[in-house]
Amino acid sequence: MKHFQFIYIFLLITSFSFAQNANRIFKNIKEKDAGLEINVNDGKYIIHFLNDKIVETTFLPNGEVLNNKSHAVILKSEKVDIIPVITKTESVFSTDGISVHINHQPFQIIYKFNGEIITSEKLGYYKSKHIPLDMVKGNIEYDNTEKIEFNLTDDEVLFGTGARALGMNRRGYRLPLYNRAQYGYETHSELMNFTIPLVISSKKYMINFDNAPIGYLDLDSKKDNSLTYETISGRKTYQVIVGDSWIDLVNNYTNLTGKQPLPARWTLGNFSSRFGYHSQQETEATIAKFQEEKIPVDAVILDLYWFGKTIQGTMGNLEVDKDSFPDMKGMISRFKEKGVRTVLITEPFILSNSKKWKETVEKGVLAKDSIGNPATYDFYFGNTGIVNIYKKEGKDWFWNIYKDILSLGAKGLWGDLGEPEVLPSWVNFDAKKADEIHNIYGHDWARLIFEGYQKEFPNERPFILMRAGYSGSQRFGMIPWSGDVNRTWGGLQSQPEIALQMGMQGLGYMHSDLGGFAGANLDDYLYTRWLQYGVFQPIFRPHAQEDVASEPVFRSDYAKKHAKKAIELRYKMLPYNYNLAFENNQKGTPLMRPIFFEEDDEKLMTNSVTYLWGKDFLITPILKDAVITKEIYFPKTANWFNFYSDEKVAGGQTKNVNVVGNSIPTYVRGGAFILMTNEAVQTTDDYAGNNLEVHYYYDASVKESKRQFYNDDGLTGNAFEKGKYELLEFKSELTESCLEIDFKAEFGENWKSSEKEVSLIIHNLTLNPKKIKVAGKRKQISTEKNTLTIPVKWNPKKELKIKITLK
Repeated sequence: MKHFQFIYIFLLITSFSFAQNANRIFKNIKEKDAGLEINVNDGKYIIHFLNDKIVETTFLPNGEVLNNKSHAVILKSEKVDIIPVITKTESVFSTDGISVHINHQPFQIIYKFNGEIITSEKLGYYKSKHIPLDMVKGNIEYDNTEKIEFNLTDDEVLFGTGARALGMNRRGYRLPLYNRAQYGYETHSELMNFTIPLVISSKKYMINFDNAPIGYLDLDSKKDNSLTYETISGRKTYQVIVGDSWIDLVNNYTNLTGKQPLPARWTLGNFSSRFGYHSQQETEATIAKFQEEKIPVDAVILDLYWFGKTIQGTMGNLEVDKDSFPDMKGMISRFKEKGVRTVLITEPFILSNSKKWKETVEKGVLAKDSIGNPATYDFYFGNTGIVNIYKKEGKDWFWNIYKDILSLGAKGLWGDLGEPEVLPSWVNFDAKKADEIHNIYGHDWARLIFEGYQKEFPNERPFILMRAGYSGSQRFGMIPWSGDVNRTWGGLQSQPEIALQMGMQGLGYMHSDLGGFAGANLDDYLYTRWLQYGVFQPIFRPHAQEDVASEPVFRSDYAKKHAKKAIELRYKMLPYNYNLAFENNQKGTPLMRPIFFEEDDEKLMTNSVTYLWGKDFLITPILKDAVITKEIYFPKTANWFNFYSDEKVAGGQTKNVNVVGNSIPTYVRGGAFILMTNEAVQTTDDYAGNNLEVHYYYDASVKESKRQFYNDDGLTGNAFEKGKYELLEFKSELTESCLEIDFKAEFGENWKSSEKEVSLIIHNLTLNPKKIKVAGKRKQISTEKNTLTIPVKWNPKKELKIKITLK
């Protein structure tokens, strides 16, 4: 309970120059156990400070009952010191960070951070006529909707709203909140699989509308500086989140809605995937081909042919088709011995002619129609019902299906069509209507699997590949992808934007079907460029309709050669990439980060063609055909070095760079340490983190630098929390005559450290050093092509000092 000491100051306060809701009349303010209650003529506001940077506001109209259940929020309130100042015209409640200002007459709620207005209610809550958008006519059919309206300033750039292909700035659109796939999209898609009721402002605040039912987000489509959330029903609750930086803002949002569990290391490897492998023979031949070509691979994904021979008429069988896969368990076991995991697809739809239909009806597993019968309707795959995951019988039945799959040895689960792809509004999920849970069905489906793992396989890290979710889905370990993108240059062009936007919204593993999914476009150059981009996106998973092979082993010699090089680089980067996964787990930090995370400039807010991979890589994928040169902006916060040639580019300039065929423009921050593996591995099973390359990008302007890299066994659930980890630290200190590099390590209490073979590679060292000492012992090594390589054996239990005398 918060205790307020009310201070009455009778002063005239100047009203804020925003539009007001003239019909809402202030009555009084009361202190309540849950926080603050503001009574107005048409209801009451309940305001709750979760911490200094997050405040929650609920409007409860007269006659409605408070619903405290959130699909998204898991943050428990922290102790917050709140200073109230009450006058005749205004009530102010301030913390060390965010403050809430209530104008009494005319009534208005205003939010400030560090003394500056960040946002304010305009009309606030109201009801009005529903004006449907054409793209969701037939999906959102209501006469009236409930709205919450806010003020915007002229200069705000707006991000968020889920996965869309719109350009980085989403301002000017009215967007449906109705998860729905768009097959074969390219550069523009206003409605996709992940719609999220979260708006992010260039002023470094977020508004999370904490409500599940379908609706809209209007990001100033009328150009009157208004932001409006619109819904058919449910909670009138939102959280305002602020941050001192972009990283801090995302951290605060993921504290609110949950952090992504650290995935197993193999998920950062290469996947063999297509729609789909028809038989055990075909699947085994494909993995054999990868190994014959010596192209690393860590997983194979089986699409719907594992339970049926045809696309239509078999969905819902959910048991191995033994004609096509006579020894599924043996196949999976043999793959595992080779370091290859198996992932199996599932869907929530049970066709009325499937093997499981009778069972699901008898056990009461399915959602119902208005008179209590299993709800059935037609869609592309056949006549179907849908599993009621909101009912104990449905949840238990579905989890038992997953236990059967896991008993085969599968190490990953794929949930497809979870928007849900088709869900008529008349379908009932016990007390809930379809439109109330449509957007969170995929979210709660992932929860079902994740909680099953927690209960029955607590030492494993689940891999849950999902095509649809909602706000907070990351905390269930969801690995999202961007849907059925067209296999064209236009399809590729939208992918960085989608991944960057979703990373800012907590879903850091958003990725694309590398090479594109839809269509029979055989373009090896496009395929190569897509896979080169894939090295620097969260999940490396080529996947496509089978009319054109998605796997590099079945492509032309040109495509195979370049794909192999890209995949090998992906594996070389395992230590760096795994640390990005750990940072995401700890702070919610996206793996892919917009360039304005580095340089907070309005001109960069709409740039998605160049981005950061972690803190230290600057990436510019090639998104168009026949590109010879590429214009790149290099942030002024650092000097940047070409990853392949070591050419130095001073920060703060736009430069045309030459484009080559075997890589995309990739630059490293001056002063950075980049940790890579020193051995070519064919699977992450062969990687232990003891044979390493430490690349240091020497820059005379960087006097001190430090990086930490996380490592564990790559498999144990909650390894960090269990003390089964090591943190490797590399630090540089540069004086006029000497460069000193220190290696240090920290260990969890249950980690057994091993000696490491390390090659320290110092880039951009133009002079031969006068003297090199490793742990006090002199070494004779010369630079080659401005690069100094120092091989060392390192016992991480001891600090190692390397001293390089330059003059």
